[in-house]
Amino acid sequence: MNIDDYLAIPYILEIWSLRRSDGQWVRHAEYPELPGCAAEAFTTIEAVEKVEAARVDFIKSRLSRGEEIPIPRQPLRA
Repeated sequence: MNIDDYLAIPYILEIWSLRRSDGQWVRHAEYPELPGCAAEAFTTIEAVEKVEAARVDFIKSRLSRGEEIPIPRQPLRA
């Protein structure tokens, strides 16, 4: 597989609202299958843009070090 193949893997993206300790609400976005790929922002769009950049950096960094890229679990069947 090449980098484009890895970047095309459909990871699960989770987003939720989170109240920070200072009382402000932010959107938290993360790819739970990719350790450390999480971001917070005041808008959903900004949180998604940040976590997507983190996903790309994560994959590129792991590949450059010769490390494995996590592959998502198999889809659930009905």
